[in-house]
Amino acid sequence: MAQLQSDTDTTLAEKSALLNMPKHVAIIMDGNGRWAKKKGKIRTFGHRAGVESVRAAVRYARKNAIQSLTLFAFSSENWKRPDEEVSVLMDLFNLVLNSEAKRLNKNGVRLKVLGDVSRFDRKLVDKIKRAEEMTASNQDLVLNIAANYGGRWDIVNAAKQLMSKVSEGELDIAAVDETEFDKYMSTQGLPELDLLIRTGGEHRISNFLLWQCAYAELYFTDVLWPDFDEQAFALAVKDFNVRQRRFGLIGEQVETAEIES
Repeated sequence: MAQLQSDTDTTLAEKSALLNMPKHVAIIMDGNGRWAKKKGKIRTFGHRAGVESVRAAVRYARKNAIQSLTLFAFSSENWKRPDEEVSVLMDLFNLVLNSEAKRLNKNGVRLKVLGDVSRFDRKLVDKIKRAEEMTASNQDLVLNIAANYGGRWDIVNAAKQLMSKVSEGELDIAAVDETEFDKYMSTQGLPELDLLIRTGGEHRISNFLLWQCAYAELYFTDVLWPDFDEQAFALAVKDFNVRQRRFGLIGEQVETAEIES
């Protein structure tokens, strides 16, 4: 996707005030390792640096009334990475839960973890549960951390739950449609995904939110994740707002509906 150049004459706040914000934004946080390599550091140095970009993304989302922010932290395929890197990623997850949960709670952010947490050790699972419970009533922003998550896993998991309901006679198979299926996805209850951002220059979605991406706008940027700040987020949203989202209609139909509304 084409990237927009920063307008130095317009502040971030002024830009945000002019935009219609997406309700749900997801980000594939890519480029930590390459960022570290450029600085002559090991890959894990980039992962640690990327934590500040997470904070910046949360700040931007809160300030601009984005309802839900979903971050791809650890995929189900990431277990194949070197043991040392996986260990550091798990340590970082623990650290963020320890240091950030209270801060999120204080700022009205609800934390949810999406994915199959059964592979994590018991202490980490307990921390996830406590953080989710602590922030459960917050309403300013829902921060979803996708950990041990895969889009195919999400769809298969939903299908298994539906099959169980049907086999036990709790659900008529004729009642299974897209709306019913969506109730069993990990993102159930969240707004439809509006915008998917991927940092780091790659142009693929890497098994992330496959079901949810059906009508999302995709934005790819060369900015490496540790350099993705609030200004970079604002540029992605600005790009989103010049798109015409047709949802299967033609442009004239969308324009007519906008006029009538």
